[in-house]
Amino acid sequence: MTIDDEGMLWIAHFGGAKVSRWNPDTGEKVEEIPVPALNVTCCVFGGVNMNELFITTARKDMSEEDLQRYPHAGGLFKVTMNVSGCESYRFNGTFK
Repeated sequence: MTIDDEGMLWIAHFGGAKVSRWNPDTGEKVEEIPVPALNVTCCVFGGVNMNELFITTARKDMSEEDLQRYPHAGGLFKVTMNVSGCESYRFNGTFK
């Protein structure tokens, strides 16, 4: 999952071939991006303007039928968005 600069939550759907954007205040699904891979594992914003959504997928333990249907499984995808992501912070190993 990741958050954009409008406070919306982006969720990768493992087994769902998509990434979706949700409004955490209302619980409403705002947007959905189909991904040409079944097992979507992660999504994160990046790029110079933080408006590129990078999407990772998995290929392991897929049936031959699913691999034929989703030949791009295991790939990395990039989608240029009309919204930017929030900066991520590295965990420093301590709790306050």
